Amino acid sequence: MKNPSPLNALDFQTKTKQLNTIVLDVRHQVDFVSAHIPNSIFIGLDGLFEPWVQAFINTKDAILLITPLGRENETIEKLTNIGYTNIIGYLKDGFQTWKNENFKTTTIESIPATSLENIMNAKQITVFDIRKINEYNDGHIKNVIFSPLTSLNQNLTNFNLKNETAYIHCGGGYRSIIAISILKRNNIHNVIDIAGGMGAIRKTNIEII
Repeated sequence: MKNPSPLNALDFQTKTKQLNTIVLDVRHQVDFVSAHIPNSIFIGLDGLFEPWVQAFINTKDAILLITPLGRENETIEKLTNIGYTNIIGYLKDGFQTWKNENFKTTTIESIPATSLENIMNAKQITVFDIRKINEYNDGHIKNVIFSPLTSLNQNLTNFNLKNETAYIHCGGGYRSIIAISILKRNNIHNVIDIAGGMGAIRKTNIEII
């Protein structure tokens, strides 16, 4: 396998337009929330990286990488070890080079659990819990919709609430950003992340059953 090339922002942008190409952003979820390339997929390097890559990315897809500075080789090694060898390049000098060119970026709306509490006290909303079944059974928000991340691709339409917003939480804030990045890639944009996930929700007065 040829070693993936470091790409300047313009070359990287050109390659994003190629068929069956995925931009995989492995930075911390906080960085991804604040700014990322539209339609890119977030799977953070410091979480359960390999299993979620295998769940959502086809080994035949061409992959363009955005990594934390200095962690390009680590990311490439992790991917190649699980069979992802079609890595066509990574953004040289990190995400800042993309921003320096004033290329288009987008964000994810993320609110603290205290804001979720205030919204729930004011009106009825739709909240999705994307954790594992054992986590859900250990305690969940009353009237939440349970829809585990492992089944996201099969349940995409459930999140498309048209004129309503879908609020999404996981356990700590990592998996919800994976989910929202994939939803947005599938043109489902009316979604809001609950920062800190269930860990933060438990510190509020939101009813847990």
